[in-house]
Amino acid sequence: MSETLGFGIVGCGLVSQFHGAAINASEGAELIAACDLNEERLNEFVAKFGGEKAASFEALLSDDRIDVVNVLTPNAYHAQFAIPAMDAGKHVIVEKPPEMTLEKTDAMIEASKRNGVKLAISLQVRFRKPIERVKEAVESGRFGRLLCGDTFMKWFRPTDYYLMDDWRSKREEGAGVTIQHAFHYIDLLYHLMGPVKRVEAKMTNVAHQQVELEDTLLAFLEYENGAFGVVEASTGLWPGTDIRVEINGENGTAIMQGERIATWEFRDEQPEDEAIRQIGSEVIRTAASGAADFAYFEHQHMIDDMIAAIRSDGQPRVTAESARGTLELALAMYRSADEGRPIDLPL
Repeated sequence: MSETLGFGIVGCGLVSQFHGAAINASEGAELIAACDLNEERLNEFVAKFGGEKAASFEALLSDDRIDVVNVLTPNAYHAQFAIPAMDAGKHVIVEKPPEMTLEKTDAMIEASKRNGVKLAISLQVRFRKPIERVKEAVESGRFGRLLCGDTFMKWFRPTDYYLMDDWRSKREEGAGVTIQHAFHYIDLLYHLMGPVKRVEAKMTNVAHQQVELEDTLLAFLEYENGAFGVVEASTGLWPGTDIRVEINGENGTAIMQGERIATWEFRDEQPEDEAIRQIGSEVIRTAASGAADFAYFEHQHMIDDMIAAIRSDGQPRVTAESARGTLELALAMYRSADEGRPIDLPL
């Protein structure tokens, strides 16, 4: 295996900017080629980030220099590209959510196992330093019995955001605040608090009347461990404020705001706690006020993690199996809102 691993990009839309920058910043990665049906968008991506223009998706898969394929297509088409890539022997990183159905997600997982390749989901916020510290505290038992896990995402997106690509205004293709924006923070609750046994959700459109999908989500969660929580997410609240993730246990409380620790208090104060309270910065943008208003370094952590998994023949930190649980929870929220009743999990 060469010193660097070759990467190929499928889909050169908005999120590809962060993947391209992350690959270029990683010492172990090289951007080989990209493909997109939109020639102008493909030209702009290659001009900015380098690599070659693949003549087609099939040509990209046949390129022996490419070890990893990043699938950055609209959400409802991830499996359509990820499965052939894995069948071609490529490792794959899929943008979140993994897919729009559990069946397609399971098909991707099966393809990964069948071909002996790695499959990671781009849930890069799990690499955020405050989340890593909270996860360690949960696993070490510092919280004691978990009591509450909440997330609050009060963002703003102009209507133009939903009209910039055709799929962004279509729920069936993976649009809407629940699956497209709040998915990262629903995932953090699943990652930190564990599975949910019941969810009750309501969805509405408060600020984007030209678009027929939800821009606001309110959900009440009952976790399997006995804790409870709420998800409040919107892209209609100008000017947009930083995400908050709050974890409460019988022995401690931790709150992440943006990408910094806002609260870190435990009954058993430890020597490292004061340093943990200093993690993060108010000047780091976290997409509250704009779709491209954040840095690429968390994507770089994800790229580096995939490289490490390939070299060690281990598993990436964000597997499709773990992301499947978050997708199931998001789909349960949609079912609850559509049917006007609580939904028990698993579906």
